[in-house]
Amino acid sequence: MTLASSARLDPQQARRHARLGGLLYLAIIGLGLFGEVAVRGALVLPGDAAATASNIAASPLLWRAGIAGDLLMQLLDLPVMLLLYLLLKPVHARLALLATGVNLIQTAVLAVNKLNLLLPLLLLDRAGASALSGFSAEQAQALAALAIRLHGYGFGLGLLFFGLACLLRAPLLWRAAYLPRLLGPLMAAAGLAYLINSAALLLAPALADALFPAILAPAFVGELALALWLLIKGVDRDRWAEARP
Repeated sequence: MTLASSARLDPQQARRHARLGGLLYLAIIGLGLFGEVAVRGALVLPGDAAATASNIAASPLLWRAGIAGDLLMQLLDLPVMLLLYLLLKPVHARLALLATGVNLIQTAVLAVNKLNLLLPLLLLDRAGASALSGFSAEQAQALAALAIRLHGYGFGLGLLFFGLACLLRAPLLWRAAYLPRLLGPLMAAAGLAYLINSAALLLAPALADALFPAILAPAFVGELALALWLLIKGVDRDRWAEARP
């Protein structure tokens, strides 16, 4: 699959691309929920560094699985971005390319941000952390909690770019005759939700805590709707043939 070949996609190829994109998008959503809910939601106790450290030390494999799942999510972002570009290019090639470029920045930021989740494992591994022998257990726990909090800010920073990518794709989805127009407003709502949540996290953390997770409900609905439609219905082949560049 190449960008050059996108101009020659026939309707059946476009539907296969859409369904593959939907499948991978659903996997990304599932991996994201696993990392945030099943791992960090279960092990991290905000405001209690000692309890959080105890939970991570007792379940290091689960913590590592969360990191691995997050990284797999970032890897799956790459084919999804390409597939969305191919599907939205007939509407407006340059806008589709811009959305892809902004999305790439988000993926790069989130991938590098995973280093903050590796730091607690190093800090809490007292047997193998000879370089940290000068830290007390309480200091190591505090630093681990700080790394986890920093990851939260890095996550918010990455989602600023993803929110913008969603907003850039919204008019493309609205104008794509071979997809339902409702996906455009849903994706716009998702982008606004991400931008508001990230801006609040960076500028007014107390407000972000009050808004989360309700503020991200539109994002979940919009992304899930797009993923399910692509997987189950794909594109309208007749209208794709008419819109093909």
